[in-house]
Amino acid sequence: MSSSQSPRIVGGHVGLDLVNTVAPRTPSGQEHEDYLATPAHLLQWARRVRVLSEAEADAVAAAWALTPGADEQALRVVWEIREATYHVLTAALSGADRVDTLDALGQLFLRWNAAVARGALAPAGMLPALVGLPADEAEPEHARGVARIRYGDVPAWLVEALASSASAMLAVTLGDEALSSWQGGNMATRRRVLAARAQCDPGDR
Repeated sequence: MSSSQSPRIVGGHVGLDLVNTVAPRTPSGQEHEDYLATPAHLLQWARRVRVLSEAEADAVAAAWALTPGADEQALRVVWEIREATYHVLTAALSGADRVDTLDALGQLFLRWNAAVARGALAPAGMLPALVGLPADEAEPEHARGVARIRYGDVPAWLVEALASSASAMLAVTLGDEALSSWQGGNMATRRRVLAARAQCDPGDR
């Protein structure tokens, strides 16, 4: 099941908010909402969580339009990043054997490595001019600090920003409080969705 509605932004980090674009997360993986069901949904969400500025998102959409299938390819890669991140986080919460996360971490590392190899640092506030975009007063989420990462080709900006964000989040130790808060928010979302479905169809419980 997919939805054009926007998920709640409650993760406290872009990487966690990306994982939360599937809700509720159930053991069977069935009966869920995927809020990134289409490239258009992906760009809408990227603007909302400020992974990309408005000007950057417009530039990415225009670049995707020039290459047939580029938007769908980007969406598939974002799904890969999302599910790999989720796999690593749930293993950390459940106490499962971390060896089982090696493949997921390998996927994330390859995406992060590609983003870093194709990118560069630019002084904060100068990146729009360097890439030929108008200045945007609403800085993206990853724009904090004295410098910003200038990613490679425009069509890959969003994918590379998310790969970098997810990898950085996992590389920095997340405290038990942060992980528990994310898990609690995910379970609360699951309960709300299931309760709403029960009200719509009382016979399907």
